[in-house]
Amino acid sequence: MIMRQFILEAGTLTLIGGLIGIVVGVALSYLMAVLMKYLGFDWDFVVSIISVVLAVGVSILTGVVFGLYPSYKASKLDPIEALRYE
Repeated sequence: MIMRQFILEAGTLTLIGGLIGIVVGVALSYLMAVLMKYLGFDWDFVVSIISVVLAVGVSILTGVVFGLYPSYKASKLDPIEALRYE
């Protein structure tokens, strides 16, 4: 139960971080495309769905992989002993 909760939290946090990163990245890419068109370059603003899905997937996978060890360790602790040191 504890392990599942830790992994769910890690996945959720990295999903939110990944979505924020995508929004910021798309906004900066759009601004850069506008700036380049203003300077006379022929740049198109293109965001592919595959790159967005891949970015979110890698973000969630990273969170889950790096959340496995702490969640495993927390699931092995006795709750009374863990709270005593807090």
